[in-house]
Amino acid sequence: MLIQSRPIDPNSAAHERVYRALRTRIMHGEVMPGQALTLRGIGKEFDVSMTPAREAIRRLVAEGALFLSSSGRVSTPELTNERIEELATIRAMMEPELATRALPRAHFALIERLEAINQGVSQMVARHDAPGYIRMNLEFHRTLYLRAQAPAMLAMTETVWLQLGPTMRALYGRLNRKEPPYHHKLILAALKAGDEPGLRLAVRTDVTQGLRMLKG
Repeated sequence: MLIQSRPIDPNSAAHERVYRALRTRIMHGEVMPGQALTLRGIGKEFDVSMTPAREAIRRLVAEGALFLSSSGRVSTPELTNERIEELATIRAMMEPELATRALPRAHFALIERLEAINQGVSQMVARHDAPGYIRMNLEFHRTLYLRAQAPAMLAMTETVWLQLGPTMRALYGRLNRKEPPYHHKLILAALKAGDEPGLRLAVRTDVTQGLRMLKG
């Protein structure tokens, strides 16, 4: 007896494509805090119907990447001081732990890869490319944290990054970066030395210092 495969739902495939594209865009700070999105605009941009656009928006609202007002307006969130502090605190707890778990597997090939990514961060700074800078900065951290072999913790961390994406874009404009984050050098030095306390401190400071400058 032949087993018939289930037909692929075109709306499901379309909504996944839209969701992934919007999620990446938000995480990398390609949209500003409070920027509005419309179903019509999303549908036109991605050449999809309202259904997949609506489903992609629903998922991003559930993840905290977008805000849905009582009137139905969809926008990226404008984070309050309290919310920034909350997310910074989560990063301060999660990311040093991920880095510590990665440390025993931080061999020369990983460190060389991180150094190459950090050169990419430098290039984005030189180009004044804010989304590129955020993308490369997150790649630096993600590449290290993947060695932790803690997928649930990394997934939770990426959700925080997603909620912070537009705010990180605003932060980049305020910092007026001229060089890569200083604490990346300290992270690399701690990895080379096998210095766990130094690594935890460098990661914690790197992921919180800038965010807390936004509070005012």
